[in-house]
Amino acid sequence: MLDHVSVPVADLEVSAGFYDKVFEPLGLTRLAERERTIGFGKKYPEFWLNLRPGMSSAAEDTGFHFCLRAPSKQAVEAFHELALANGGQSAGEPGEREAAMTTYFGAFIRDPDGNKIEAVTFPPKG
Repeated sequence: MLDHVSVPVADLEVSAGFYDKVFEPLGLTRLAERERTIGFGKKYPEFWLNLRPGMSSAAEDTGFHFCLRAPSKQAVEAFHELALANGGQSAGEPGEREAAMTTYFGAFIRDPDGNKIEAVTFPPKG
């Protein structure tokens, strides 16, 4: 259904460095770079950073976030750990959660601009 998402960032270089590290366990890398935008993905840029100099951090209570698929629980844990080690904040420790239709394993972080990002995996039941 979705083709791509874009998030605003105050410092493109800082945010790109953050996402270079945080996206590694999810298999996402930089695929496109322009003066005011950088696109990450696996084969196609699906996650874009767009420079918005002077913007304020995203408010914590917006209820808005992006959720990205992770290949495993270990990848979710690494995503969270790398975010904390590189200037991000925890918005939900890695763990099992109950969704509307299934249980999943996920973690939430806030990037240096306050954008809330989740990584999720659906481990096999057994």
